[in-house]
Amino acid sequence: MRIVAATLEVSVYREKAIKALEELPPFSPILNRLLADLGRDDVSFSRLSDLIEKDTVIAGNILRVVNSALYGRRGTINSVRNAVSVLGLNKLRNFVLGMSVSRMWTQSALPKTFSTARFNQHNVATAILADLLAQYRPVHYPEGAFVAALFHDLGKMLIVIGMRSEADEIQKLYAGGRMRLIECEESILGLNHADLSAAAVAAWNLPEPIQNAVMYHHRPAFAAPNDSIPLSRVIAVADHYMNNNGRSIDPAISPLDLESSDTLDSFGLGDKTEAVLKQFESEFEAISGFFR
Repeated sequence: MRIVAATLEVSVYREKAIKALEELPPFSPILNRLLADLGRDDVSFSRLSDLIEKDTVIAGNILRVVNSALYGRRGTINSVRNAVSVLGLNKLRNFVLGMSVSRMWTQSALPKTFSTARFNQHNVATAILADLLAQYRPVHYPEGAFVAALFHDLGKMLIVIGMRSEADEIQKLYAGGRMRLIECEESILGLNHADLSAAAVAAWNLPEPIQNAVMYHHRPAFAAPNDSIPLSRVIAVADHYMNNNGRSIDPAISPLDLESSDTLDSFGLGDKTEAVLKQFESEFEAISGFFR
């Protein structure tokens, strides 16, 4: 088994991962638009409604969400435009992004050993919680929390798609139980899935704060501008919570990867923790059926 890739090999592996992006299904017009408009405040409800109405699957799912118990409406909403006004711009973006990306991953050609359902559930759940956490504490670039968390583990998929023999080696090393997953990846590839996730979102021209949050979610910074919480730490906390509460990508996750100082208790929510988790469960339940 190869341990510690040479510098030239690291470059080759990074190129393989980026090439693997081309094997993923293309973004839908809605997803392209939402990613391009990330962080902008001048996106109109009317414009987004027009886009959603052109995708019958997304439109149907949005109507199901807005008519779910999460919103407790007495009357049935059967218009996308009315649904958009009920959800609000941020929730609309998040739900459509989560649904669109999950549908895209599901259409990818992956080995049977890789569970797309678990991958989708982990990433969407992490994204929902990260977005909620960013609303309760002063976070640097909070508008990027959902997207950064949604793509934080994309590198794992790219390794499986573009480097299948190396992926097998990583899993064999990981099964030994003596190293964390990123340590196994770094031993074989010289880089880890967070590096590759960051390279992918950079290739998609997503904002630099999102790139940094994705890259450092396993080694988050302690401080951000104006004494705010780094976005990387928000992703780390949400990721740790999911891994420790039955929503990990790997059902045989190592106990070493369940250990972290970036716990939900350390995030400083205090007596708001219960309310945040209750809101998370409600939002996750409302859309989880779309990617099981």
